[in-house]
Amino acid sequence: MEPSVVSSQLGNSSNVSGSCLRESQHVSIPSLMCLVFLLGFLLNTFSLWAFCCRLPCWTSGTILQFHLALSDAIATPIFPMMAVYLWGNNWPFGRFLCQVKIVLLSSHFYGSTVFLTLISIHRYAAVVHYNRSSCMKQKPFVKKLCAGVWPVLLVPSLIYALTLPPSKEGTNSHCLSIHQKKLTHFYFVINFILFIPGFLLPFLVSAVCYSRLVSTLTRLNIGSAKGLRVKEKSQRMIGLCLLIFGLGFLPLNVIRTVGVVLKKYFPGHCHVLLQVETAYYVSWIFLGVKSCLDPLLYCFGSQHFRDAFRSIRIGQRDSPGRNESEITPNQ
Repeated sequence: MEPSVVSSQLGNSSNVSGSCLRESQHVSIPSLMCLVFLLGFLLNTFSLWAFCCRLPCWTSGTILQFHLALSDAIATPIFPMMAVYLWGNNWPFGRFLCQVKIVLLSSHFYGSTVFLTLISIHRYAAVVHYNRSSCMKQKPFVKKLCAGVWPVLLVPSLIYALTLPPSKEGTNSHCLSIHQKKLTHFYFVINFILFIPGFLLPFLVSAVCYSRLVSTLTRLNIGSAKGLRVKEKSQRMIGLCLLIFGLGFLPLNVIRTVGVVLKKYFPGHCHVLLQVETAYYVSWIFLGVKSCLDPLLYCFGSQHFRDAFRSIRIGQRDSPGRNESEITPNQ
């Protein structure tokens, strides 16, 4: 009796052949994923509208915030497909849409980290070195910088899309899954390439900028109303950016790393691997929450953006938050 129980347990958790097949996720996971990304899509669509239609005079900070909103919005079309994939444990959309999924997810995820990091550098330059000239305060430089970021994001995304094709595992097709046994080594290598420059380096840069910013704020003269506004605005942005990094990016990166390590070195521990996979998809829900939090960052960073939001609520048609001298034709 006991040997058979042990044998059964080993068969469930230590499949030495490594043929651990993916299981359908609980309906709550894809449902919540779709819900938070739908909310994020609505908020970021409004943000893009506000940037384009209600903020005719952009600053260098506004440009960075616009590109962050754009990086959040581009991933939304693929989440209904991901929900179907999680519900049915099968990718029914073919190779091309799998490649589209990879390109959009990669551009969304790493675009967000890059633009959040650039926002932290910009805030650092604006507050800590407010009396010095800095390229991060110059609109032409920031425009060129953002234009250069997108090709850097798209080129590796296209490479991943071409080298990570969908494949059949058992009777089902899979797209961008650790259960694709032929891609196990490639996923392992790519994960650590992405983890260091895609998450760890931007996080460290942002942490250094914000630590210097906090140090400066403690010495800031708040005797004037302007000094108090700068301090409060910077404190809110610091707290929110750290929350976005911690909630949206840290769990996903850590859990994905654990998953690829388990798949490569402990493929027989099927039960543990499936639990880690479930945790990985739950972390995508937190990434969706992060997309909902980004518009708060724009509100903290721009009075005009806050006024645009208020104008929606009260039905104003005039450009908000500007006096007569500030009104310019909307090109």
